[in-house]
Amino acid sequence: MQKVVIIGGGVAGLSAGIFAQMNGFNSVILEKHHTPGGECTGWDRQRYHIDGCIHWLVGTKEGTAMHDLWVTLGALDGVECYHPDSFMTVEQDGVEVNLYRDLDKLQSSWITISPQDTETINDFCATIRKLQSFQIGVAKPLDMMNIVEKIRYFASMKDAGAVMQKYGKIALTQYAERFKHPALRRTLAEFVPDGYSASSIFFALATFTQGQASIPSGGSKAMALRMVDRYLEFGGQIETRCEIAELVHERGQVQRVVAKDGRSFSGDHFVAACDPKVLFHDLLDDGYSDKAFEMRYQNQKDYPLASNIYIGLGYEGTMNGIPRTLRFPVEPIKILQTSINNVQLTHYGYEPNFAPARNTVLTVAINQFADECDAWLELAKHNEAYKHEKARIGEAVRQSIIQRFPEMAGKLQVLDVASPATYNRYCNAHRGAFMAFLPTTTGKPMAHNGRIKGLRNLHLSGQWLQPPGGLPVAAVTGKDTIQRICKDQRRPFTMGTSHH
Repeated sequence: MQKVVIIGGGVAGLSAGIFAQMNGFNSVILEKHHTPGGECTGWDRQRYHIDGCIHWLVGTKEGTAMHDLWVTLGALDGVECYHPDSFMTVEQDGVEVNLYRDLDKLQSSWITISPQDTETINDFCATIRKLQSFQIGVAKPLDMMNIVEKIRYFASMKDAGAVMQKYGKIALTQYAERFKHPALRRTLAEFVPDGYSASSIFFALATFTQGQASIPSGGSKAMALRMVDRYLEFGGQIETRCEIAELVHERGQVQRVVAKDGRSFSGDHFVAACDPKVLFHDLLDDGYSDKAFEMRYQNQKDYPLASNIYIGLGYEGTMNGIPRTLRFPVEPIKILQTSINNVQLTHYGYEPNFAPARNTVLTVAINQFADECDAWLELAKHNEAYKHEKARIGEAVRQSIIQRFPEMAGKLQVLDVASPATYNRYCNAHRGAFMAFLPTTTGKPMAHNGRIKGLRNLHLSGQWLQPPGGLPVAAVTGKDTIQRICKDQRRPFTMGTSHH
């Protein structure tokens, strides 16, 4: 039986492992951390559980191809999902703007706020409606399709293509200028950072309003562990605390991988379901660098990487009537060289097991980009200064929340502050990135088949291979990798169905 060795036990690695087992391979997943799941994770602090990943998951709608894939992977098999009423509520100058799941409700509520923007709002909602037919392709990667399949695929992408053509090269900040009302304008302009393509908001809201983006019960870590269970049920093997230090290869083939503790794993096929920078730079010593990736790593302006500061808070109380995600203005909080004027607060009142009875866990995410991430990595080398800075930011955020919700005074504590250096340390994420290259008006979207030129039996999997990144892309590319290996081996490939 042929052996597949998978480096990295995140969602891409678990997906590759499950499909390897389903297709008659013998596989092992090598995971650096003590718990598989990669960045799809959560952690416990002082009787609270901080969910570290899923803001919303694409593929929660039954009857869609992505949902079927998640079910096959064990991620959503028989799992209840929470469907928040709004994507986010934004408070601005005394006005409350809601990004409702119900698109008609969003449309009428915005027109109520700003009748003079009716035409622009109608056009905005019409574009979202047009995109609601769009679904992530799951069956086959483009490079494996025959001509008929390609024609069908491109026909299915017609609406998405039209939206990309119209809005892909317009910055969201620029698009937002079409709205006369300042609250609507700012809601859109600050939805993603400056320089980002306007197309991003249309895709996000189309997915959300078609009921495709909800939150699986139990959160991120529970979902990853369900995938682990599925993999083990299929006979897979996981080695944790097993960070790979070296790939041994000769004559265009990888022979084995060697862990930092000296353990060695040989196989017929190798899947790098890890950060590409780790693969090309650390494991392959820059000997097989890839132009597509190198160009993006060198050009942070057109291909930014996003990380964040992630603050977990425990509240001795309930958040009844407060939207799941709320953005509100605050007195400026200094973060390294910049400052923030808004706080985006998410609460998990719908997850009774995340907090003690009648208590609620809250999180605040603050975006960080290249220079900031580098500054955090530098600061992390100085333990005391690093700890002090994290504590200062956590306290400033806590105070700003109390200012907005005075009833929380004396009942709100900072549980944890993670920084880009945290993502780097636990997940080997380059610059602490938790998302793939972000869509800007000037960058070209990544489309990579995961093959490593010069090494026949090594494949790259993960969210980096195609936009927009994230968990669905990780799951799909894990499957795609095994599909490609089956094709190379002239073996049939099964997508399988849930075996329950």
